[in-house]
Amino acid sequence: MALDLCSVPCIVGHVLYQQGIYQYTYVVFVADFGINSILYQRGIYPPESFTFQQQYGLTLLTTTDEGVKEYLNNVLAQIKDWLEQGEIQRLVLAVSNVDTQQVLERWDFDIQHEPGFGPQSIKEGKIGSKDLKVIQKEMRDVIRQITASVTFLPLLDCVCSFDLLVYTHQNAEVPDKWAESAPCFISNSQEVRLKSFSTSVHKVEACVSYKVDL
Repeated sequence: MALDLCSVPCIVGHVLYQQGIYQYTYVVFVADFGINSILYQRGIYPPESFTFQQQYGLTLLTTTDEGVKEYLNNVLAQIKDWLEQGEIQRLVLAVSNVDTQQVLERWDFDIQHEPGFGPQSIKEGKIGSKDLKVIQKEMRDVIRQITASVTFLPLLDCVCSFDLLVYTHQNAEVPDKWAESAPCFISNSQEVRLKSFSTSVHKVEACVSYKVDL
């Protein structure tokens, strides 16, 4: 089920089982800064609407646009809830031509539980054993590859907008402001697989599809 927040993170939650919670919020962290990096690198918003910050040994970009910040905060807070409930399967960022509504790029982040983990893991206090430094290195590699994507993706020479889709299990509890959405697939597309990372609770595999005949 693909869902879209009807509108147009800031990780929230209690530190119950500290390392275990961090392993969940690392996924949200990569989603947050991955989305911001894509919006910056692909020119969806002007460079002056972003600011820099240092975290985990990376210089990261975050939007200063209040409307975009509010939208991302709402989406990522809900993603964190679904992660902890074991309901999320995939996050998609779709880039579209504003004039034609044609989808030009689709960034997929597939999110799966690692073997031995599931929806009840956080309630049971079950945590992964992977070293946090290794997790953080894999996170940095993913963000760096997103940053380097401008070297192989086609130039977006039109005004573009973005949309975020979240794929959940069919029985997931969905807030009122969310609605089912079209999948935003791209016809005649090329796909490039990006690096994956694992928290030992979740594994995230990323790829970007883009329209060849822009």
